[in-house]
Amino acid sequence: MRTDLVVIGLGYVGLPLALEACRSGLAVVGLDRDARTVARLNDGASHIDDVDDAAVAGMVTAGFTATTDERVIADAAAVVVCVPTPLSSHGGPDLAMVEDACAVIGRNLRPGTLVVLESTTYPGTTDEVVRPILERSGLTAGTDFHLAFSPERVDPGNRDYGIRNTPKVVGGYTPECTATAAGFYGKFVDNVVRAAGTREAEMAKLIENTYRHVNIALVNEMAIFSHELGIDLWDAIACASTKPFGFQAFRPGPGVGGHCIPIDPNYLAHKVRTLGYPFRMVELAQEINTRMPRYVVERAQQLLDRAGKTLGGARVLLLGVTYKADIADQRETSARHVVSRLRALGAQVTYHDPYVPSWEVDGVPVAAAEEGLTQALEGADLVILLQRHRAYDVEEIGRHAPLLLDTRGSAAPQAHVERL
Repeated sequence: MRTDLVVIGLGYVGLPLALEACRSGLAVVGLDRDARTVARLNDGASHIDDVDDAAVAGMVTAGFTATTDERVIADAAAVVVCVPTPLSSHGGPDLAMVEDACAVIGRNLRPGTLVVLESTTYPGTTDEVVRPILERSGLTAGTDFHLAFSPERVDPGNRDYGIRNTPKVVGGYTPECTATAAGFYGKFVDNVVRAAGTREAEMAKLIENTYRHVNIALVNEMAIFSHELGIDLWDAIACASTKPFGFQAFRPGPGVGGHCIPIDPNYLAHKVRTLGYPFRMVELAQEINTRMPRYVVERAQQLLDRAGKTLGGARVLLLGVTYKADIADQRETSARHVVSRLRALGAQVTYHDPYVPSWEVDGVPVAAAEEGLTQALEGADLVILLQRHRAYDVEEIGRHAPLLLDTRGSAAPQAHVERL
């Protein structure tokens, strides 16, 4: 039986994609090397925030199956690769999982199949890395099979935009490849945008995230000197936001996290360095954003000093340790660096997060606040709000915390409350 789609990698990108394709009536198979993930999905249970158990159960009822058996590729009309591309030790993208996925596809590739890479990487990867591996099959891209790149635009926790209503950029190895990929995604995405080619589609993703990375770094640096100058940056941003044109608000925070901003711009910087010069804007933004957890701890130390206490031995409670509000995702969360620095200076660190029942940093467990939140607040010397989950009543937190450092700008400044 011919399968419409095989999704390789069933994580934060692959599973929502498979879900939307299933909802549109496509016959979908998920391929993942983690047998536990496969078993869980086949039992109708989810392992990510954006897809609940009911949705997975509905997929299974509709005919979706997950497997570790690569032979399912041989029956697929389209294969989409959604595997992680973390940073390597030398600062460039680690393409090992992409290369492994392509080798798997190549062993099972059939004429006429559409192969799409969605994993974020540097411009040129689809043509320079993916295509040669696939062509070891004896088939030629653009002639025997279709090859394209389509950047994932998954935003975990976003209740307004998902796979269907987020415009889908596609760029093919040839114009015919682009047309085939656009026709495929058009079956379950409302708006498909055709790029000039694979490199342009790859670059589009990096532009999106580099734009955010650089602008977050800008306001993070402003937060540091605004504090020194006695300027309420949060109020200044609110005022600037009233301009109806030419301005988009970005706000400071304890650092950047997640699957995109701390990582993706470095792919572009890595590629630019192969030309013999640095991508200075990205490298500076990375430097600024990376130092924010240390700055948060410096501000915490100053708060305690003014209260006649020291950070060494202080009971510090962290609120919200995920990289983004209202989700359980902890990938690249800046909270880890805050904990490491606090521990190095002798603080006794505990945390509270309704989405994270247990947590460890550097292989050492971080104690969760076992008592109620109010009691945990009152028992701390200092509270640091790192993530503004909807479950947190910031006014209530301010009433019970002896000292509060709010890194999200949501609390009203008071004698014992400071905003970053």
